[in-house]
This record gives sequence, structure tokens and C-alpha cells, in this order.
Amino acid sequence: MREPTVAVAADSVDYFRSYSVVGLLAVVGVLFVAVAFGAGRLLRPVVPTPEKLLTYECGVDPVGEGWAHTQVRYYVYAFLYVIFAVDSIFLFPWATVFAAPGYGATTLVEMFIFLGFLTVGLLYAYKKGVLAWT
Repeated sequence: MREPTVAVAADSVDYFRSYSVVGLLAVVGVLFVAVAFGAGRLLRPVVPTPEKLLTYECGVDPVGEGWAHTQVRYYVYAFLYVIFAVDSIFLFPWATVFAAPGYGATTLVEMFIFLGFLTVGLLYAYKKGVLAWT
């Protein structure tokens, strides 16, 4: 029978060995990208001209200044989308944990707290008139 300290040491070696494979794969991936970018930088022709340095968008020559105003309502729509996307992403893992024995009451309270935050965000959007169709 093995000693407990030897068993713990062996388990930690196996644990870190599995992560070393992931680390090695990450290093190989970073090296692959670095070599590809380096090869592209070395092989491409560099001939800057005024036309190449001009701002280009959709085939139209730039006219006026490059600063455009965007209405705030688009940011609010994006904010509302993020609220409901996060809500749907959180519901699926919550449903699996909720079904596990011993976690029901805790996860139910956590979900009501989360839904409370979402309700506050939705009430804020409603109060600002974002949800009204114009």
C-alpha cells in the first residue's frame, strides 16, 4: 500500500502532465501564427504610394471629416441584446445544476437574484422609453 504523500504527489504529476499537453499545444499554435505573420512580412512587396495610404471604404473616396455621429439608441439596443443573450447563456447550465441533488434551493435563490438584476435593467430601459416603437 502506498503512503498518502506518495499518492498525492503522483496525482499532482498526472494532473500537471495533462495541462502540459494543453500548454504545449498553445505554444505550437502561437508559434504557427508568429511564423505565418513573419513570413508574410518578409515576402510581401512594400511600395507605399499616396493612393495606398488613403482611407478606403466601400469603393467611395472619403469626403469630409472622418468623425461620424451615431445615435445612442443603437447602443441601447446592443445593451438590451447583451442582457438577454447573457440571460439565455446562464439558463442552460443553471438548469443542469438545478436538477442535481442538493443544489436545488441554492441555485433557485441565485437564479432569482440574477433575474432581479435583469428586471432592473429592463425596467431602466422601459423607463427611458427604449422599448417604445416609434
